[in-house]
Amino acid sequence: MFKLIYVTGGARSGKSSFALNLAGNYENPVFLATAEPFDEEMALRIKKHREERLNHFITIEEPLYVEKAFTRLPGGTGVVLLDCLTVWTGNLMHHFDSDSEIDEQISIFLGVLCDPPCDIILVSNEVGMGIVPENAMARRFRDVAGTVNQKIAALAAEAYLLCSGIPLRLK
Repeated sequence: MFKLIYVTGGARSGKSSFALNLAGNYENPVFLATAEPFDEEMALRIKKHREERLNHFITIEEPLYVEKAFTRLPGGTGVVLLDCLTVWTGNLMHHFDSDSEIDEQISIFLGVLCDPPCDIILVSNEVGMGIVPENAMARRFRDVAGTVNQKIAALAAEAYLLCSGIPLRLK
C-alpha cells in the first residue's frame, strides 16, 4: 500500500526543502512541477529549481492535468514529489472559468490519490492564516486552495506543517 505525505506551510517556511529531503530517501524520485512561467521572474525561478534538481530527480512538468502525469511515470518510480498544489490551484482558476470545471479537475486528481501508483509527497501553501483578502478573486483563491488542502490532508497518512524551517508533524 502506497502512502500520501502532505507538507504545508507559509511562503518560505521550508516546506519544499523538507519535501525534497523526504523524497531523497527514495529510489528513482520524480518531481512533478506545476508552475507555469507567466512572467520573467517566474521563468527564472523555474530555471533555478530545474537546475537544483537536475541530478537528483526526473522532472515532469504538468500545470493543469496532474492526474495525467501519473500515467507518464517511468518504471520503478519510488516517489512522486508534487510541488505545489497552491500553484496548481491558481492554474486551474486561470484556465477554467467555472467553479464546476475546477471542482471536476480537483475530483479527478483526488481519484488518483485514492489509489496512488507509488508514494506521493504533496506540497501546498497554507493560505488561510493571514488576513481576509480584500477582493473577491483573492478570497475565492483562498477558499479553493483551503478546500484542496483539507481534502488532501484528510487522505494523507502523514501531514507536516513547516514554520520557520521547523517541521511540525500533524499526523
